[in-house]
Amino acid sequence: MAKSRQSRKRTSTSTLVLSLLLMLSVVLLLLLALGILSLPVSSNDPRPAHDLRNFGRKVLERGLESEMNNGLRFSLGSLVLFFTIISWIVILSEIWMEPLLTSGEGAESKEECEYLIDLAKPHMAKSTVVDSKTGRSKDSRVRTSSGMFLRRGQDKIIRDIEKRIADFTFIPVEHGEGLQILHYEEGQKYEPHYDYFLDEFNKKNGGQRIATVLMYLSDVEEGGETVFPASRGNFSSLTGWNERSECAKRGLSVRPKMGDALLFWSMRPDATLDSSSLHGGCPVIKGNKWSSTKWMHVEEYKI
Repeated sequence: MAKSRQSRKRTSTSTLVLSLLLMLSVVLLLLLALGILSLPVSSNDPRPAHDLRNFGRKVLERGLESEMNNGLRFSLGSLVLFFTIISWIVILSEIWMEPLLTSGEGAESKEECEYLIDLAKPHMAKSTVVDSKTGRSKDSRVRTSSGMFLRRGQDKIIRDIEKRIADFTFIPVEHGEGLQILHYEEGQKYEPHYDYFLDEFNKKNGGQRIATVLMYLSDVEEGGETVFPASRGNFSSLTGWNERSECAKRGLSVRPKMGDALLFWSMRPDATLDSSSLHGGCPVIKGNKWSSTKWMHVEEYKI
């Protein structure tokens, strides 16, 4: 009983510290937004070019001019401080959950899901994987789905979806690859893998992949979950755990639901690769699974 009380006390203390940090961040952001607080920025920045905090600063600087045109008074130092705070919140979040991921309900409407499926159906082909040595696509038994790519900005519906993804992730549309549409029939799967590249060939355009948004275009009667086998935590207490497939119980998992989206990061805030982002598509046991994937890069991805 004493150990239990001590454990609860440590948990309460950790929660209190995190809550205070979040409240402090909100207060600072309000002061920055009102122009009451600002910080000078030194041009001598020792951080690596691909540090995510530098990446965020570039994104925010890019939007500075349009914000000023709207009459908002932000200093560059305020923007840098804002992203630094966000970076620390992300780092603190990693203490509680690895990999770092976020799910969103109703990210796409039923009509949008059906539109993407109908658009892709005539062009589906066997899915391939990236050869880590050559960087080129190849067939593999680890991935048995079929798929195809839509061109970025192909039509208004796709542009609207890509704009929402950019707003959701704070990563510019221009950093994203085209939407990939995937179809899994019963028994089909994708073994655990990383979305980041281990070769130099694929990093020539846009640099490393920084994040992935996975959108579920259909419900699945049984199976088809997205699983993170390298994740850490006691997930058996989660709601609906007993209803998940054996594959999904190998780690943190998300059940596919039409219209929902899942965002996870392949890189940490210090620009190192996150090995806990290892993920796979569990075999579909009953029904069909349709999904859409958006990969985003550190730099602009040219099409």
